Amino acid sequence: MSLAPIFSPRSIAVVGASDREGSVSRAVMGNLAAFPGQVFPVNPKRAEVLGRRCFPSLGAIGQPVDLAVIITPATTVPALMADCVAAGVKGAVIISAGFKETGAQGAELEQQVLLAARRNGLRIIGPNCLGVMVPHAGLNATFAAQMAGAGTVAFLSQSGALCTAILDLSLRENVGFSAFVSVGSMLDVGWGDLVRHFGDDPHTHSIVMYLESVGDAQSFLCAAREVAAKKPIVVIKVGRTAAAARAAASHTGALTGSDAVLDAALRQAGVLRVDTIEELFDVAEVLSKQPLPRGPRLAIVTNAGGPGALAVDALVGRGGAVAELDGATLAKLDALLPPHWSHGDPVDVLGDADAERFACALKIVSQDDSVDGLLAVLTPQAMTDPTAVAEKIAPLAAEFGKPLLCSWMGGHAVRDGRRIMNAARIPTHDYPDEAARAFVSMWERRKRLEWLAETMRASARCTPAATSGGVDAIIANARASGRTLLSETEAKSVLKASGIPVVETFIATSEDEAVARAEQIGFPVVLKLHSATITHKSDVGGVKLNLHSADAVRTAWRDIAAAVRPADFAGVSVQKMIRGKGIELILGATTDPQFGPVLLFGAGGTLVEVLQDRALILPPVTREIALRWIAETKIHKALRGVRGQRAVDMDALADVLERFSAMVLAERSIVEADINPLVASPAGIVALDARIVLHDARDADAVPAAFCVC
Repeated sequence: MSLAPIFSPRSIAVVGASDREGSVSRAVMGNLAAFPGQVFPVNPKRAEVLGRRCFPSLGAIGQPVDLAVIITPATTVPALMADCVAAGVKGAVIISAGFKETGAQGAELEQQVLLAARRNGLRIIGPNCLGVMVPHAGLNATFAAQMAGAGTVAFLSQSGALCTAILDLSLRENVGFSAFVSVGSMLDVGWGDLVRHFGDDPHTHSIVMYLESVGDAQSFLCAAREVAAKKPIVVIKVGRTAAAARAAASHTGALTGSDAVLDAALRQAGVLRVDTIEELFDVAEVLSKQPLPRGPRLAIVTNAGGPGALAVDALVGRGGAVAELDGATLAKLDALLPPHWSHGDPVDVLGDADAERFACALKIVSQDDSVDGLLAVLTPQAMTDPTAVAEKIAPLAAEFGKPLLCSWMGGHAVRDGRRIMNAARIPTHDYPDEAARAFVSMWERRKRLEWLAETMRASARCTPAATSGGVDAIIANARASGRTLLSETEAKSVLKASGIPVVETFIATSEDEAVARAEQIGFPVVLKLHSATITHKSDVGGVKLNLHSADAVRTAWRDIAAAVRPADFAGVSVQKMIRGKGIELILGATTDPQFGPVLLFGAGGTLVEVLQDRALILPPVTREIALRWIAETKIHKALRGVRGQRAVDMDALADVLERFSAMVLAERSIVEADINPLVASPAGIVALDARIVLHDARDADAVPAAFCVC
């Protein structure tokens, strides 16, 4: 259903209207005084509110009402929703608190409200919210002290208190908004609805969001995928730490969810995530004013060495790169600049630079193909006129075809220069490190758009293959025996059926059988604990490597058996010891309660928890996505060959990742899976160990679906 009745109403009813000083309802009524449409106060105890006739009920108005703003005790709201439906109201903003944030009784009230509203397609913002503003339409249905200025940024927030703080700051900094929305507890209208609405809104050029919880993850991500390609979406999400997650949950009555999974989901949806409120609006500004860079290489032109160094540290620390200027560019700069200029990037044009020197240096650097973006940094000095430099640079920016950011450092002396740059749509920053970080965010936006394009192509082709009969039989057998944990050989059989190379493995239930299997395979071999209860075998001494004889196998058998309780020992698995050097990786899958299947890739082996080198994505995976996924890890540099070592077969590795993704999508019985180690070498890829955990059969219907198709 359309949200137009909420954001483009022609008439508004304020239910619970009052003119009592200091009340929320009086603040709302006062803010609606400038609304160009009709405003109907509703309160059976009053005949008039602030000079307007007051009606005893919605039904008594006798005229169409698009939006109802409700400011009454929570217990009265379910009945008021029924009144709204009867009166034909299509939108409601419930400012009232006292719902799920108060506990189970409040949550039950919310469900009563929702049930009543859905009978007629009534859409609801809130409850427990500040309200909504649409400055260009003169709509201020909030109890905030002031109206936001008109602009092109839609600000959506789960914190009403943060809304008022941002609003106050925006008025000081002259930042405008296309809309200002406090979502409250998101009983009905959620992030997905809002992203779609403002994605289609011609007044909105970018969307910034403060999230405490994701809500309906499927709706949000699908909407973000649709909108992010045409409008930047920038998110700040609290709950990166466990303590912050608990605080957010107690405030909103909702769980925060897995932060690492959310990061991966946002990246594939093309959404930028930032860490601070300052960055939230800073990034939205630069994305709306300047073209995206083609790469991460920034050239810095400055009249002071120290600020240039600050910018470099921030740039490299965030994943950007200092541009390496080519010989022709350096020669042109040599001809322009005094002999003791910096002779590289940052380009220090020196403290006595006039406007002509500064602008010419910037233009020369802009023409270098190794430069993806430019940052002009100026400090006010006796021989450098900040205003004159800005007047010289501002007309050039459109010629560059590359993003230009600036940092005019100082206060009064640089004020006019900043104004000139801003008028030319060149973002200005107080400090050069802020500007450098903003440039990296622009580069990240470019990368995320590429992720988004690949994800959409993969989703369009997403047709999970049917599980093979052999896999069905393995899973059925495990469940028939009351198990959700597959044995190592069962797990490897599932992988093999999915086309993933595995090392041949045999189960031995006696010492003599272990020796016979070892002799059959050929020494050296590996023995590992076979158990229906213990999954991390190395943690209990259940893995014995490089066994070269029958005696070594017998000793290993006895050591493994002695390391665990008899109830946990069901024999050993025997497999060939893989010779030669390879890189140990981990490839895994888990099921997130909000996002469904999530895949993990990174450095593996026994130090997997120590190294913490991993990247997450949501399936499906194509070869192109697999290669991007691999590149998100630190281990990818080793995979491509270092210090004389040959590169691994990247096509073969990408193929394994793609097949693993297909397996997870095809078999929704799998709740967890990991291959550790997955050994990659120039000779190929092979899974040495595997672990698969199944959903309990009773929980299978509750498994979240993958984000294949929106």
